[in-house]
Amino acid sequence: MSAVHTASLDRQMMAMALTMARRGLGQTAPNPAVGAVLVDPATGEIVARGWTQPGGRPHAETEAIRRAGARAKGATLYVTLEPCSHHGKTPPCCDAVIAAGIGRVVCAIGDPDPRVAGRGLDRLRANGVAVTQSVLAEEAHWMTRGHIVRVTERRPLVQLKLALSASGEVPRGGAGQPTWVTGPEARAHGHLLRAEADAILVGRGTVADDDPELTCRLPGLAHRSPIRVVLATGAELPPTSKLARTARGVPVWLFCGPHAPADRLAGLEDAGVKVTRVTTIGGHLWLPAVTEALAGAGITRLLVEGGPSIWRAFGRAGLMDEVVLFRARLPSPAREGDPTRTLTPFIPTAGLELVDVRRLPTDEILHFRARRSITHASTSGPLGGRH
Repeated sequence: MSAVHTASLDRQMMAMALTMARRGLGQTAPNPAVGAVLVDPATGEIVARGWTQPGGRPHAETEAIRRAGARAKGATLYVTLEPCSHHGKTPPCCDAVIAAGIGRVVCAIGDPDPRVAGRGLDRLRANGVAVTQSVLAEEAHWMTRGHIVRVTERRPLVQLKLALSASGEVPRGGAGQPTWVTGPEARAHGHLLRAEADAILVGRGTVADDDPELTCRLPGLAHRSPIRVVLATGAELPPTSKLARTARGVPVWLFCGPHAPADRLAGLEDAGVKVTRVTTIGGHLWLPAVTEALAGAGITRLLVEGGPSIWRAFGRAGLMDEVVLFRARLPSPAREGDPTRTLTPFIPTAGLELVDVRRLPTDEILHFRARRSITHASTSGPLGGRH
């Protein structure tokens, strides 16, 4: 097989591995969602595919090897993250690769977990396995970013979701009922974001206005509802709210200030709400303390919904990796100019890059990513990665 053909096949198969990895988003924490594809190098035939299973185990590599059986011998393994090299709750994946007789490993990105950090690939090379790195590395970085920043910065990936009218205004619910400005297709995509998140976060204002459930209501995906997180300095989460009443079915975590009323907290804990007190600054919860606590509890992907106050707070703290803007479309032709201008009333846009636009019958979804990370990383050391 020529070098050009091999490079083309490598990209094609790694794209499939990334598709496999996406299946695990929101289901594998605290482990990363990884995808793996085993291919016959002589024919290009796909032998087996694997992805990180719910709960984080089995890992993608061992799952693909299990499915391939004896056909794994001599195959090429495409994997979105460096195979682990340490003993956690499962044996090292690189040992499974070696034992299966795999001839070549194509890896998108290395694992920053200090227990791995190149050791997995080094062990493969030392045992005669050919290694190719950095195939579709940028795509794999964003697929795995929740794991990366949890290990290196002690926080989850933060994805802000904004929903605006065609004129750029924020819909506001009332009397416990939300106000919709986007159509059913856009709302379905919003529920898919929930299914791919480990946790979803709102402030007390959203609870008061909308009385939301914050669950995934796509058919067949209710079991993928994320942990529901509420920020309320004074623990203003009514026991009659939908969140409090359903806390024993889908977890609800409340972050409050150190002086929140004890009797209020006791009532919420009796309802099944997990309460965490964090530091306040200027009467507001200190968001780096919130995100570090979430990372410590295993959260790798945080979807921030809420409203303008929450968006601005995360933006000011430099805690946003991705921004997904849902915007109702005007009947006139598509807007011209810088699309980030719509965001400027709510979040800082310096460093944001538009990476995707999806136009629906009545709405559009704009996906932005931060070009660089400006965060309040903890100095207390890295968190562990795959187990």
